[in-house]
Amino acid sequence: MTELSDLLTPEAVLAGMAAANKKTLFQQLGAAAANAYEVDARQVTDGLTLREKLGSTGFGSGIAIPHAKLEGLRHVVGVFVRLNQPVDFAAIDDLPVDLIFMLLSPVGAGAEHLKALACVSRKLRDRNFAAKLRGAGSPDALFALLAGVETRDAA
Repeated sequence: MTELSDLLTPEAVLAGMAAANKKTLFQQLGAAAANAYEVDARQVTDGLTLREKLGSTGFGSGIAIPHAKLEGLRHVVGVFVRLNQPVDFAAIDDLPVDLIFMLLSPVGAGAEHLKALACVSRKLRDRNFAAKLRGAGSPDALFALLAGVETRDAA
């Protein structure tokens, strides 16, 4: 797996979400994952919260990659959210977060989980790509960027 399109469905890309804090955000991410992948929203929220207690998944520049491992998943899946207003995430640079790419992995997916984290991190660290995500006008435009549609169509 080397592309974000391997992790996402159009239903798992959301723009304009409002969250007052990290706890509310995790609840909304759980609901989004339940809608897109038919997983238990509470299990997602609890998994994200438990992982976050180990240390913030906010890696700087307004970006976070919260992640959790869940029973019953067959492969790694993701949810991407662009928030209306950034939330405090206790990120490494102390900046609030507005771009969130949540990853959910099967419990036994060690290497697959790490490859997905590396892929997402590599893409989101690109400042130009992050700026495009912040400027995209709709969830469809966000999905096209994340899935690399513009790159494939241009070839």
